[in-house]
Amino acid sequence: MILLTGFEPFGGESTNPSWTAARGAAALLEAEGHDVAAVELPCVFGDAIEALLAALAEHRPDLVVCAGQAGGRSRISLERVAINCDDARIPDNAGNAPVDEPVVPGGPTAYFSTLPVKAALAELGAAGIPAEVSQSAGTYVCNHVFYGLMHALGSTPAVRGGFVHVPFGPEQVPAGSTLASLPLEQMTQALAVVVRTALATTADLKLAAGATH
Repeated sequence: MILLTGFEPFGGESTNPSWTAARGAAALLEAEGHDVAAVELPCVFGDAIEALLAALAEHRPDLVVCAGQAGGRSRISLERVAINCDDARIPDNAGNAPVDEPVVPGGPTAYFSTLPVKAALAELGAAGIPAEVSQSAGTYVCNHVFYGLMHALGSTPAVRGGFVHVPFGPEQVPAGSTLASLPLEQMTQALAVVVRTALATTADLKLAAGATH
């Protein structure tokens, strides 16, 4: 069983491409014969993890790929590290704005993704989809969910999981704006590629994809 998640719109947007892409990728994978579920998470600290935990309990997946929107980024971001810190630059959809609060009190400082991020990077490149390995998922609800996911999966190491950020969709970028975006079809295909790569890969590639800053 594969679980894909995306978020509801936030920050005044009327859509969130992470959810559109998650639903689309689920449909693609289901057509290929995979058992897949897609779940929309609220963009709310606390509630998002509760919804994720409920989905994990209901579907009992073997693989989990959570997605979120990173407006301003130009590539699919394969997140490597989740940190135990909530630090909201803007309020969430319920008006919460935690500052320097732990996602899980007493939890580890950070968790690494258990997805094969380097292998996925190579496959996305081969598919012509711009992608990168990201060293930071931020400190907003996306990182909150990423950390919550990896903390939950710590008790079930056979289940692999991680987080992928997608850019704005073209419809979110005003005409004449220099903000980056990607077609929704590419985002959808990207999530499907990440899932297929994870299913086919037991050991990640050793491929240079770090950052100097």
